[in-house]
Amino acid sequence: MTNPAILTVDDDPNVSRAVARDIRRRYGDRYRVVRAGSGAEALTALRELKLRAEQVALLLADYRMPEMNGIEFLEAAMDLYPQARRVLLTAYADTDAAIDAINIVDLDHYLLKPWHPPEEKLYPVCDALLESWQRTPVAAADELRVVGHRWSAPSFEVRDFLARNLVPYRWLLADDPEAQRLLAAADAGPADIPVVICPDGTVLRNPDRAALAAQVGLRTEPARDFYDLVVVGAGPAGLGAAVYGASEGLRTVLVERQATGGQAGQSSRIENYLGFPDGVSGAQLTDRARRQALKFGTELLTTRDVVGLSTAGATRLLHFADGSTIAGHTVVLATGVAYRQLDAPGLAELTGRGVFYGSAATEAPHCVGQDVYIVGGANSAGQAAVYFARHADRVHLLIRGADLTQSMSRYLIEQIERIDTIQVHPNSEVVAATGEDHLERLTVRDTRTGDTRDVDTSWLFVFIGAQPRTDWLDGTVVRDGRGFVVTGPDLTVDGRRPPGWSLPRDPYLLESSVPGVFAAGDVRAESVKRVASAVGEGALVVTLAHRYLAAQ
Repeated sequence: MTNPAILTVDDDPNVSRAVARDIRRRYGDRYRVVRAGSGAEALTALRELKLRAEQVALLLADYRMPEMNGIEFLEAAMDLYPQARRVLLTAYADTDAAIDAINIVDLDHYLLKPWHPPEEKLYPVCDALLESWQRTPVAAADELRVVGHRWSAPSFEVRDFLARNLVPYRWLLADDPEAQRLLAAADAGPADIPVVICPDGTVLRNPDRAALAAQVGLRTEPARDFYDLVVVGAGPAGLGAAVYGASEGLRTVLVERQATGGQAGQSSRIENYLGFPDGVSGAQLTDRARRQALKFGTELLTTRDVVGLSTAGATRLLHFADGSTIAGHTVVLATGVAYRQLDAPGLAELTGRGVFYGSAATEAPHCVGQDVYIVGGANSAGQAAVYFARHADRVHLLIRGADLTQSMSRYLIEQIERIDTIQVHPNSEVVAATGEDHLERLTVRDTRTGDTRDVDTSWLFVFIGAQPRTDWLDGTVVRDGRGFVVTGPDLTVDGRRPPGWSLPRDPYLLESSVPGVFAAGDVRAESVKRVASAVGEGALVVTLAHRYLAAQ
């Protein structure tokens, strides 16, 4: 296998030779150093590497280059190698531009020139970035090939799982000539689809998430039997708890059933998160948080379904669907919420075949020239509408209310009003869906008059409701009538602590009815449903866990 590449680009020949020399001296035995004299030349080199299915680990670009500056180059390079780490080389006078680049191209670091001695100023930065890149799934595997049917729920689930876990793959329709050759070589028939062909020749037939995760380098088994902090759910709250727990020395494990990021990780653009004035995609924010948690020593388990919680003295036990368990001193419940399923004829049968819950980013390129329908009036629906408007001919936003002002942030409403291809349909709901092998038609009802109309479309994305994933906690922790975990002062009624409470104190602010079991983020009753507040609760819960552990 060819060594991953480190690409340097600078229009000054002397600087270009110097940075390539220093990089080659340190990393030449493990990485191939590619040098370019302009942004255009560097992009050409990246395209050639991409065509040869070679990996790129690190990009170092000078800011001041004619025709295409370093930020513009890095922005274009993200389309080819989104997981490559990005460094901008700047003069002191350009530090403001470098800071702006943190938001524009999700810059990992900027270095002031000159960087001598490299042992102090260059190598520590590159060491850390290359180490973080090596922990990504893309570093563990070359390009996967996925063969499936266009309108197949299992095929969609495989693609969605890989995309949300930032694993690159090549998608081939089953009736494509190349796909037919691959299926024949793999001795795979129609019943085996979707088929995943791995770079080492391993063939996965209609794989489940666990088999897929193990093959692409995602950890699925715990490294130890006991932890200080077990975090269930890797959305913003869970990632926040993992970062702060591990950074403060707690043996921390983060357990996720599908992919890091939760609902926020599926957002195409979050523009009201503190510190990102130009906005940040959910995937970018999630990737940074995941890398940060891993850097501090968090152990991340993927595709593990937690189905039960029990106690044994001071130990808290989590039970997995396969019958195994994991134990810890404390537990953080950060399982978030799921979008509510629409209850209308035809929708269940067409889920994954034109009907999707949440933002299915993998489907956006297929919507070109077509009409897309989105159900929901909150921020997640608005962000999806803006995103799909870049691809679809027209986006129809169906809301039950009279307008968006009661449920959506003002900045999003203003964006939607400026996009001519987005049409908001107030007082509207989907009452039926029909289609043969995929969605072909929706029936939409006016909630004021009861009148219905049929619309032709192959795309429906649903963003309504907030159902907590807490059925597995039934009978263990106190939940409210909607299933959200009740915590802190809300557990004390008329001065009485919750039934079964064994400690001579009231529950801490984010503590559940089981001592040492905390809840953070959307799964907690009466929480503020925002990314920033979820991260804040994740950080706060670690402080409370320390307080609990100190008293044991």
